Amino acid sequence: MTTRVAVIGATGKMGRLVCGLIERTEGYELVAQLNSQSSLDEMIGADIAFDLTRPGVSQSVVDFALDHGLHVLVGTSGWSQDRIGSLAHRLADRDDVGVIIIPNFSIGSVLATAFSALAASFYDSIEIVEAHQAGKVDSPSGTAVRTAELIGAARAGRGPVSAPHTDQRARGQQVSNVPVHSLRLEGLLARQDVFLGGTGETLTISHNTLSTDAYIQGILLALAATREARGVTVGLEQIVDLGLSPGAAA
Repeated sequence: MTTRVAVIGATGKMGRLVCGLIERTEGYELVAQLNSQSSLDEMIGADIAFDLTRPGVSQSVVDFALDHGLHVLVGTSGWSQDRIGSLAHRLADRDDVGVIIIPNFSIGSVLATAFSALAASFYDSIEIVEAHQAGKVDSPSGTAVRTAELIGAARAGRGPVSAPHTDQRARGQQVSNVPVHSLRLEGLLARQDVFLGGTGETLTISHNTLSTDAYIQGILLALAATREARGVTVGLEQIVDLGLSPGAAA
């Protein structure tokens, strides 16, 4: 069975990558390529709407797709917990469509985030530094937000991280009590470092994206899962069993 995909945000860097990948992958058909001038009606008739727009546009794309019975794969950053919660409430009584939200399609990035959550219960001092290309419009990145949220969840029984002087602007933005610092630099694609400090030692978990090719495997895994999705799923780790969980460390 061929899965028909409409890509919204098709002219951006990720959009071009996804369109080319769909066109050369058996079992998928690229039926629409929407840009900022396109009517959202152009996605009607697809099985999946793949949103690669901007934070201020993504919500309207998702709403339109769901109103017209499309499954949705979101690769746009900026989805807050409140927005995700509202979306989950909207889909609670529907069994015909679903939404998958992926902050980062890189398998290595997802593993680094999972490793950080595993380590979080052993260290009280934790901070995140994320760096992206100068053109990235949102900060902190969706990956950094997701990492901080999972760190916070992993520490539910231990309490908040030790983050002194957070009243000072240079100490970063608090996400689930974890300070997050954002860099936007020319010549860079994406990098994230999670710094964990304890008595007499520090641990740094780093992931560096060198090419957009790093996203290909995750994109294909997410597309395969989206066709059968129900409700709201957040994170590639919910699709791929990494064999890791905070409780596994015991």
